[in-house]
Amino acid sequence: MSTRHERRPNGWAVVLLGAALAASFVVPSRAQQTVENRLVIITPVARTVTEPTVAGFREFARRRFAVDVQVTVVSAGTPVAYGRIREWAGRPEADIFWGGEPALFDDLAERRLLAPLELPETALREVPASIGTPKPILLKDPRGFWVGCCLTPYGLVYHPRLLRRVGMQAIREWDDLLDCRLKGQIAQATPDRSSSNHATYEVILQMLGWQKGWEWAQKLGANTGIFVARSRDVPTVVAKGEFAVGFAVPAYMAFEDLLSGYELRYVHPTAAFVTPEPLAVLAGSRNPRAAREFIQFALSEEGQKTMMARGQYGISPKYKMEGPAGSPLARMAEFTGIKSFFDRPVRNVYDDNVAQRRYSEVNDVFRKLILERHAELKQRHCP
Repeated sequence: MSTRHERRPNGWAVVLLGAALAASFVVPSRAQQTVENRLVIITPVARTVTEPTVAGFREFARRRFAVDVQVTVVSAGTPVAYGRIREWAGRPEADIFWGGEPALFDDLAERRLLAPLELPETALREVPASIGTPKPILLKDPRGFWVGCCLTPYGLVYHPRLLRRVGMQAIREWDDLLDCRLKGQIAQATPDRSSSNHATYEVILQMLGWQKGWEWAQKLGANTGIFVARSRDVPTVVAKGEFAVGFAVPAYMAFEDLLSGYELRYVHPTAAFVTPEPLAVLAGSRNPRAAREFIQFALSEEGQKTMMARGQYGISPKYKMEGPAGSPLARMAEFTGIKSFFDRPVRNVYDDNVAQRRYSEVNDVFRKLILERHAELKQRHCP
């Protein structure tokens, strides 16, 4: 029982004590939520997609963290980016690897060159485990080292006027490319410089078998008029009317040429590969929190809609290529004939484990059988 002589706590002391206690809880929380002000991304994804996505992320970081993140995007073909990451050997000059063939991401994870994503379950929940039959295409790594951010089909493009000039009306399937009327009219990259080309050759090899697949590839080589330096150049030379057909083209890259006013058609042949454009944090990243926040942004509704407006398909059934007439989403759906890969059967023969195991072998065989013998092949087939 208190008496008149007990000293009561000073009012200001109580306030200050309360503030100190509150600060002891708030400060660690804010420290956990902050992000670095730098981020470096190495990627084969075209700038038409990376630039608006990066701009959206920077605005997101300013809103949420009051941090102006300076983002550097290093453009490199997937095999080139993969090679650099291996050379860095755990001391990377980038924080994120974005896009291309999942087999390379799996290999980097095996080499301990990728860091665990450690994303909240809410960020990954809407990304399905896989898509396609009879061999499912993984949309996120079961071990947690990468996650797909969007779906990109690798198909064919053609220039309608040039195709008619050689006496053909349309391209529909892989075997159409072996028509002798297309001799010298096909553009492609090489598998050691393009993941879309490499994955597409794996589709052919796994669909036809090793021997018949390489016989098919040699006939395609005989009809090839140019081997360009990178995937992005394939639809461009076709759009400009330099070649009639482009092989192993990411659809969103061709879509950019269509938006620029060029006459172009896209085809998604049977069993054509669809990549989830993986995102991964590099082991030893200098800016890991910013890297993980970027990946979360890419998976958010805001990030998904940003990429879809540039021709990338949503990584979740929740997002479809639908919009008002003339909008980018409506035009992309018309260009490819596809609104969502979750609304239709996706036939996939591509086995990621097989592709990963013989990645270098496919590149070597292509160089010896096709690239080094290109002149001979042109004389032998369709003389």
